[in-house]
Amino acid sequence: MRTMRGRFAPSPTGEIHLGNAWTALLAWLQVRAAGGTMVLRVEDLDPDRSRPEYGEQLMVDMKWLGLDWDEGPDVGGCYAPYCQAERRGLYQAALERLAAAGLVYSCYCTRAELVASAPHGSENERVYTGICRRRKLDDARQVIRHPALRLAVPPGETSFSDLHAGFRSQDISREIGDFIVRRSDGIHAYQLAVVVDDAAMNITHVLRGDDLLSSTPRQLLLYRLLGLKAPVFTHVPLLIDQEGHRLSKRQQALSIAALRERGVKAESIIGYLAWKAGLLERCQQVKASELIAGFAIDKLPSGQLIVEYPLPV
Repeated sequence: MRTMRGRFAPSPTGEIHLGNAWTALLAWLQVRAAGGTMVLRVEDLDPDRSRPEYGEQLMVDMKWLGLDWDEGPDVGGCYAPYCQAERRGLYQAALERLAAAGLVYSCYCTRAELVASAPHGSENERVYTGICRRRKLDDARQVIRHPALRLAVPPGETSFSDLHAGFRSQDISREIGDFIVRRSDGIHAYQLAVVVDDAAMNITHVLRGDDLLSSTPRQLLLYRLLGLKAPVFTHVPLLIDQEGHRLSKRQQALSIAALRERGVKAESIIGYLAWKAGLLERCQQVKASELIAGFAIDKLPSGQLIVEYPLPV
């Protein structure tokens, strides 16, 4: 049996908040409870939104919470580099493999064309109807616009069993359509990059928020087409505010740095999150390391969880 390798892969687009700490804690506990290896990967794929200072800050916040890692940007490891901005060559190589198999085509559609032509699919995603797969493009359009690259999705269901969400299945060609694997600005798409990275880093288990549950079939399809071994997935419910919105980096009052500056202890934050996760009977201060022995996926709740504010810690 392979040693479990899990990861926390935040984007450095702002200060990490309570929702990020929630998934980081659960991913960390899953790995530590199995005696596995924890990887920190910084997903700074988008240069317009990513900032190196946020990458530095998230490592400070993680360490303050007591969530350590065995491999990452600061400590290195045998699968370095651990920042996506330094791994673009790997994504391009994977893209070229797909293209060589005839699975990628150029898309010159404008945003207006996409909105006009695409019906809404699952979870309000627009279904791409394959306009550019079918049509012959005039030379003027090819000169004026840089194309995005789309995967020619084969028909059929893509199914998987999630350790928390259960059995899931999706016909990607019908519900999503041909999806982008490289943007028109040359940036490789998240769906491709995360598959390449998790496979290259030998990640065996991925625990993340259930907002990414709908992305999993697309990623599994890419694993199959690239001949890569997929990890075991666990998608956990999100933390939401009292208005029912998922926590975001715009809610600075709930950033880990802001909570620390207000005098909230790391043990209080960990205890609150553990209580929300069903790992503690009451909200109390606790260190992350004290939760390892009692961690189990089947203890985790279903459904979104409302964050009380101020925190009852």
